[in-house]
Parts: sequence; C-alpha cells; structure tokens
Amino acid sequence: MDDVGLRPATPADEELCYQLHRAAMRDDVEAVWGWDEADQRDYHQRAFDPARTRIITVGGRDAGVLIVDHRPAETYLGRNELHPDHQGRGIGGRLIQQLLDDAAARHRPVVLDVLTVNPRAHQLYRRLGFQEVGRHGGNGIKIRMVAEPRRQAEGA
Repeated sequence: MDDVGLRPATPADEELCYQLHRAAMRDDVEAVWGWDEADQRDYHQRAFDPARTRIITVGGRDAGVLIVDHRPAETYLGRNELHPDHQGRGIGGRLIQQLLDDAAARHRPVVLDVLTVNPRAHQLYRRLGFQEVGRHGGNGIKIRMVAEPRRQAEGA
C-alpha cells in the first residue's frame, strides 16, 4: 500500500496548492462555472491559509491538499483533493476514515460539501457513511453531507 502522510503547509506552498487544486478540480469547476484562470488564482490567493492546510504526501512526494476546520460543534472537511495520478487508489478514503475516527473520538459529526458534477466523490462519501442532508448554491450544485459520530465501544 502507498506510504501516505500529511505535512503542514507553509506560505511557500501557495503555488503548489494552487497547482494541485487545478489538477484535481479543474474539470468539475469548469463544468459548473467555467474555468477562468485569473479568477481561480485570485480566489486561491485570498483563501489560502497555511495554518488550516495539510499537504497529502504519497511515497514522500506532494500529492494533494487536505483542509479541515475543527469547529466547536462539527468537523468540516473543506478540501480533500488528490492529483489525478493518485486518485482511485484508496488514499482519499483512508484519510477521510482517519478524520471520521478523530471526529468520533471528539463526539462531533463530519460535514462536507461536494459538487453534484463529481459522482465519484459523492459515492466515496456515501460508502464512508455520509448522508446527504441538503443542496445549496446556484441550482443546488453543492450537496451537503454529514457523517454522525459512530458510537465508541465501551472502554475505547
């Protein structure tokens, strides 16, 4: 199995994170809103927060971006983006399962939004126990999903 890890992002990772986002999400963004390079870069520069961002590594190489907000009542998965070269190998699922385990230990649900044009991600989240709780955005383009914390075994 691939050697998968996470490392903290630094300000120097801004361009890397943009390129990983572009590789992982361009087709989906383009299908919904169209891809405008200048707008995408501007949005990324305004939103990039190294303190909340982890770089997914595979075999010691940078392969994706994970952004998680630990909120008082929930854990919000903001991004789970893997470069296409690393998709379909169980990496994203393993990382989400770790997040679910951590959130369960904190007795918090995990919440995320997934684009309707990304059925592979939607299926992955359902397989991992997420349930659709609503749709939002223009024409309901985003699916809000929640995974409630599993009951912990006694003594765990």
